[in-house]
Amino acid sequence: MLTKLYRKIRLLKHKGREPYSSLYKLLGFYPENVHLYEQAFLHKSSSVEGNDGKWLNNERLEFLGDAILDAIVADIVYKHFRNRKEGFLTNTRSKIVQRENLNRIAVQLGLHKMVVYSAKLNSHHNHLYGNALEALIGAIYLDQGYEICYRFIEERIIQKHIDLDMIARKEVNFKSALIEWSQKNKLDITFDLIESFIDNDGNPVFQTAITLVEYQIGVGIGYSKKESQQNAAKMAIKKLRTDKEFQQLVADLKKKKQEEEAEEKELTTLSSDIVEEIADASLSITIEEEE
Repeated sequence: MLTKLYRKIRLLKHKGREPYSSLYKLLGFYPENVHLYEQAFLHKSSSVEGNDGKWLNNERLEFLGDAILDAIVADIVYKHFRNRKEGFLTNTRSKIVQRENLNRIAVQLGLHKMVVYSAKLNSHHNHLYGNALEALIGAIYLDQGYEICYRFIEERIIQKHIDLDMIARKEVNFKSALIEWSQKNKLDITFDLIESFIDNDGNPVFQTAITLVEYQIGVGIGYSKKESQQNAAKMAIKKLRTDKEFQQLVADLKKKKQEEEAEEKELTTLSSDIVEEIADASLSITIEEEE
């Protein structure tokens, strides 16, 4: 009780001053150890040397925050979807904590104005804002404890920026979905890197094309090969679902594939029958010779 009272009195003089004021708007409470939050916004490209000679940045806090975020989101998802199975819960949690989603939320929270990093850094590739959000969660945990950290994630992130029911239905791994579709329909697809180049800001850009049998069905651009593949797969899936003319082409390809498989099966059966006939004939000849 006395410790809490002491903290309130000590923090009164900081209210209205920076960075306490900005952090209060972001967090909903005044921090106890403001240096933790300053470190959470410090990317390794702008590391500073501490009094002990060690270089400080947000990587360790990011590691901690990542684990805490996973645990709290798992608890929230578990309670929200009471009758769903483990696979569904795991998939939903993954959608919430994926880098692209955390990056989006971090920008909506205004972290892009607070993160300190080198101007030469490729922010698109590194998802540094989403990483900073995880570091911020690590800082909250160390500064305020688990309960306050839980409340921040639930009230400031989930309730304001995520529709749990919608994100549970959302398809995010388009590449995996497309590969699964191709395997189910027995139609070959390939992911081919068309080109890579450097944009005006010095960031590497990749372009991927997807080919179904002999038809190009999607092209995607991204700041990584994985991102370009996902964007290409998203375009391909949209084409497969909405393009009536292409759907007919796919139906024709599937029919042709089935006819080829049936013909191959017939040839295999015929070959087996011929082998058996030859074997029977050889056996008959051998018996006759013995007689």
